[in-house]
Amino acid sequence: MTPYITGIGIMSGTSLDGIDLAWCGFSEDEQGRWHYEVLKADTFPYASDMRERLAHATELSALEYCRLDVELGNLVADSVNAFVGDGEKPAFVASHGHTVFHQPRLGLTTQIGSGAVIAAHTGIPTVCDFRTVDVALHGQGAPLVPIGDELLFGEYDACLNLGGFSNISYRKEGHRVAFDVSPCNMALNLLAAKVGLEYDKDGELASEGKIIPSLLHGLDTLEYYARPAPKSLGKEWFEQNFQPLLEQSLERNDVADALHTVVEHVSGQVGAAVPASVRTMLVTGGGALNKFLVRILRNSCDCELIIPDVSTVLFKEAVVFAFLGLLRWQHRKNTLRSVTGADVNSCGGCIWEP
Repeated sequence: MTPYITGIGIMSGTSLDGIDLAWCGFSEDEQGRWHYEVLKADTFPYASDMRERLAHATELSALEYCRLDVELGNLVADSVNAFVGDGEKPAFVASHGHTVFHQPRLGLTTQIGSGAVIAAHTGIPTVCDFRTVDVALHGQGAPLVPIGDELLFGEYDACLNLGGFSNISYRKEGHRVAFDVSPCNMALNLLAAKVGLEYDKDGELASEGKIIPSLLHGLDTLEYYARPAPKSLGKEWFEQNFQPLLEQSLERNDVADALHTVVEHVSGQVGAAVPASVRTMLVTGGGALNKFLVRILRNSCDCELIIPDVSTVLFKEAVVFAFLGLLRWQHRKNTLRSVTGADVNSCGGCIWEP
């Protein structure tokens, strides 16, 4: 049994919307069941300059990369201090960081947003760098959220996140299985930007378009989709494999048609990824607010899609990273080999003490 403890989970996703913070309280009952509550949650949007630098971080020199790591750490620390205010502080902060390079086949994954800077400037112990131990153990280092799906959201047969990438988790033969399904908001936002939009609100522009058969075929036949799990996606893969097909298609087609086609692609891949045994699926992430995407998803999936309250939709990943930080804080396993393909379950994360 674990006494009630609070921590802040911090998530910066590939969609570059901003820094999500969720201040959560956790307790474990005598039967080993976990309970949580969100005490407070907020998003601190990136300034356009920071968003642009993060979007092109893979192109930086080693020195520029290190400077951005420190600057993002300062920005996260400032966000935490503004979020916490002058009152009581949480026991810890758990920061995912912003992924720049993710190439588990090469044994590497990197997330910037210095944990040392966050701890030093907030005065709060900080857990970060959650993925590298798993990759060193020959895992994908992703997804990490499924242990939270298992222990905090286990009443659902499956959990689907529609973020920069779509990813799914569910139980199979007594173990949690999870993997990245396809690009999602990363592709939709890229296309929306072509017509001066930050994102396609409610999928309105996509709903006005029509399917581009050649683009849909090209996307659906990408080699990644034929691979068995465990598997994960990164920005490099998107830029090398997915984005060129979009750019080529835009030479002959409208943005609305490309958006519609990507929605159909995402929905089709998700539908193919959901096992027949799944009856209820929790859907979160920014894409869960895209009405057109959700409508097409309902047609592609043979299960009930459950869209929770907006706070859970937007902050579930931050909540789970707070939980991952708590498990690391207590020296418990927080990464599942059944999900990542690593040699063993592991306790991932570095702890920085102020």
